[in-house]
Amino acid sequence: MRIALDAMGGDYAPAVNLEGAIETVDSHQDIQIILVGDESILNKELENKKYPHNRISIKHASQSVKMDESPSIAIRKKRDSSIRRGIELVKSGEADGFVSAGHSGVIMGTALLVLGTSHAVDRPAIATIMPTLKAPFVLIDAGANLHCKPDNLLQFALMGSTYCRTILGRPDPRVALISTGEEDTKGNLLIKETFKLLKEADINFVGNVDGKDIFTGNYDVIVCDGFTGNVILKTSEGLADALIKMIKIEVANLTAGRIGYLLMKPALKNFKKKTDYDEYGGAPLLGINGTCIISHGRSTAKAIRNAIRVAADFAEKKVNAIISSSIEKDMYRHEGTKTPKK
Repeated sequence: MRIALDAMGGDYAPAVNLEGAIETVDSHQDIQIILVGDESILNKELENKKYPHNRISIKHASQSVKMDESPSIAIRKKRDSSIRRGIELVKSGEADGFVSAGHSGVIMGTALLVLGTSHAVDRPAIATIMPTLKAPFVLIDAGANLHCKPDNLLQFALMGSTYCRTILGRPDPRVALISTGEEDTKGNLLIKETFKLLKEADINFVGNVDGKDIFTGNYDVIVCDGFTGNVILKTSEGLADALIKMIKIEVANLTAGRIGYLLMKPALKNFKKKTDYDEYGGAPLLGINGTCIISHGRSTAKAIRNAIRVAADFAEKKVNAIISSSIEKDMYRHEGTKTPKK
């Protein structure tokens, strides 16, 4: 598998991105990396590093996109950015997938422009896997679309269900819709209209879920708009970090604090591993014609390595093609939603 990596994307780029790329080729013999970014900067960073030169190459891009840039302006004016050049490699077939820890809005907009959407999909969505008290679930959309219509949420549900079956191996995923309560009368107009569509859809829709039940493990796919999804994602990350710190402080304040901490250390380590973003690496942008993985802006080398692995796995299993086919069939079943693209 050949994966294009946005070497200039993320808060700690390019150093951690290159480190993640080298760790990947050291641990996965079937993956080649194309670093996309300023050639002079990347060559200097690689000068004193040991790595197999035949498995890491560079694609020059003279521009990079900062996190605070306007997506529309960056997409329009930065045509030689590392994000655009990387996605173009997927389009041309020179790469099987693309990974970036850069500006998610620019990644989505560029992917939409360069690769286009899969059949029957209006908008791509970010599907991220999150831990629960039982097995992980898929949260979709985790930040790609701030404003949505009921039809968009229906498509997110179909994509999430297919993704869950294909990647997590669950034959009949339980799909739920984020709301302010379990009753179908709860929520705003968007939620109430979406509820009606999901109830008629050919998926295992189990109703609304409110915030307190997200992590019970009773749902395989949770659907929401990108604004809500991103708030859930970021709040969960912050809460997990805060809980670990609070527990450590409380244990340290006990008379037998050190002994207590030593006894709890393995459990805390396991908890951190389950909730650590680095373990999951990145989230796929579902619904586009190609593999595109979006990583956290604060990605470490470990997160980049895992994101590259996710991209290779995603491309190898042809998840996009499976989702496209599945959604097209589902859309035909649901008259009144939309007509699949020809």
